[in-house]
Amino acid sequence: MVRLTVDLIARSISHKNRSEEDFGRYLRKITHLNLSDKNIDAIGDLSLCKNLRVLYLYDNQISQIQNLDFASNITHLYLQNNCISCIENLSLLKNLEKLYLGGNCITVVEGLDKIERIRELHIESQHLPLGEKLLFDPRSLRSLADLEVVLNKWTKLRRMDLTGNPICQKPKYRDRIVVQSRTLESLDGKEIKEMERQFLMNWKASKAARKKPKERMTNEHAAYLHFSDFEKLYPILPFHYSHSVKENPNFVVLSEMHKVKRKPLPRILEKK
Repeated sequence: MVRLTVDLIARSISHKNRSEEDFGRYLRKITHLNLSDKNIDAIGDLSLCKNLRVLYLYDNQISQIQNLDFASNITHLYLQNNCISCIENLSLLKNLEKLYLGGNCITVVEGLDKIERIRELHIESQHLPLGEKLLFDPRSLRSLADLEVVLNKWTKLRRMDLTGNPICQKPKYRDRIVVQSRTLESLDGKEIKEMERQFLMNWKASKAARKKPKERMTNEHAAYLHFSDFEKLYPILPFHYSHSVKENPNFVVLSEMHKVKRKPLPRILEKK
């Protein structure tokens, strides 16, 4: 069992003839750290590495992403081929651009909605239990539409590889991803050409244009039925102007005249 700590870093860089103060200064300045294939099973306190940009932790035994809150400057995080089952504790990595999680045990892609600068996401070849599927949301992400929602937030994403995951079997999987993510340049190792994206976008726009007249007719028909029902429940009543208004009335009085029984007018007899 090996825990990633500053002591492990010290042993890995062989800081002979350096004082503790010198080593602390070194940790605060370090930008790249490669601790791949060291049999590490847990990430400990690395808070002294304030300026860390790139962290290589692939080919280890890490089961949980943790203790990385200090690494607000990190841009590249390599965690492939570990034992990670949950994507978590990444919300403070505001500058993260490339995240490598291939070859782990992840079943749900979640917790990435706040990482707005991410450009590459690698989650290929997950070791899933028999019958399990890779999902893209903790609620009910079983369809591609949910992935589209996530892609809206990743405005700088350039490359994505989902090879070998069940989502690739969804109908029109590639087409929908290409249309949804305007910045994506490569999907599953295959280049996305601008001609391909433009064709798919035109096709989508054409389909939407054909759909609008049908929706308008449906809405107008529904509105007519609604008005007819309203008229049955509340018959349109006649209007009459108030007798106190001689010209240009600015209000009307609504009365149910058909229900009012009028008294006969008194008969005026003329004197002869």
